[in-house]
Amino acid sequence: MKKIVYSWALLTLCVILLGASRRPITIFMIGDSTMANKPYDGDKQERGWGMVLQGFFTDDIVVDNHAVNGRSSKSFIDEGRWQVVLDKIQPGDYVFIQFGHNDEKPKEDRHTDPGTTFDANLTKFVNETRQKGGIPVLFNSVVRRNFMKNAPENDDDEKLRDKVFSGEKMEEGDVLVDTHGAYLLSPRNVAEATHTAFVDANRVTHQLEQSLGPEKSKRLHMWFRPGETPSLPKGREDNTHYSIYGAHVVAGLLVDEIAKQVPALKKYVRHYDYIVADNGQGNYMDLQKAVDEAPMGKKTKLRVLHGDWSYPVIPQGKKIKWVVSSNARLRK
Repeated sequence: MKKIVYSWALLTLCVILLGASRRPITIFMIGDSTMANKPYDGDKQERGWGMVLQGFFTDDIVVDNHAVNGRSSKSFIDEGRWQVVLDKIQPGDYVFIQFGHNDEKPKEDRHTDPGTTFDANLTKFVNETRQKGGIPVLFNSVVRRNFMKNAPENDDDEKLRDKVFSGEKMEEGDVLVDTHGAYLLSPRNVAEATHTAFVDANRVTHQLEQSLGPEKSKRLHMWFRPGETPSLPKGREDNTHYSIYGAHVVAGLLVDEIAKQVPALKKYVRHYDYIVADNGQGNYMDLQKAVDEAPMGKKTKLRVLHGDWSYPVIPQGKKIKWVVSSNARLRK
């Protein structure tokens, strides 16, 4: 009898351990508005690259995005947001750390200095992540779309949401000009000092925007003419924050760079032609529309990432390869 009880206990333990080993890996994201989740109701067009990152990983990865508009490394800690993340980290989880846009700002509740306070905060994130058994990854800031030699004063990127389309021609050149200065060096330096993986997001996005040039790069950002989208009747001119299109392009490039710098995550990376989700994480929020816009005669990889969907009408000649996430349902 004792042997039977022991055998059952051993079997139960094995099942528990097997279940634990299959626990999805969580990627916690901490950062500012360029990474953050955004409201998606009412045709809202702004997205952070972290908001759409889930669509570039298999279901083995869960992206838990804690980035918030307007936050610096200092305010993220002072407001208790870092403690919330820290309490959730389990061994084997990742923390993606990207600050700088708001650490540059003069307001005392956000400002840090590269080489001292900014580096100290980044080091804190790294060390405390490791104390919980997590794996930190440092990123420097993505670029602002700045093709002007003398960029206008910008004491708060959040104010750009109030800048409506003016139609005025700005004097722009053909060379993208940096706006971050020494704040780009701190994540790299801390990564080297602490032997932490580093993703040069600034280089990746600089190459992207420079390749597109001053006009085509607007599409990456919240540049809309009046009436172009219902949520922005007066339009908008915003060189910092990403559109739906821009967030997906940037996330797609960054996930490939992540795979290079963090090889353990490479096997989970995926790319799809279209991603549909009812929570704003995809590049479509309407499954039928995604199918309608798929090209004829060409295989289209379509991931249904989130939501409960009825099977769409598929016109003859369209070749849809379905990839349905565990958080989605496709009903025939």
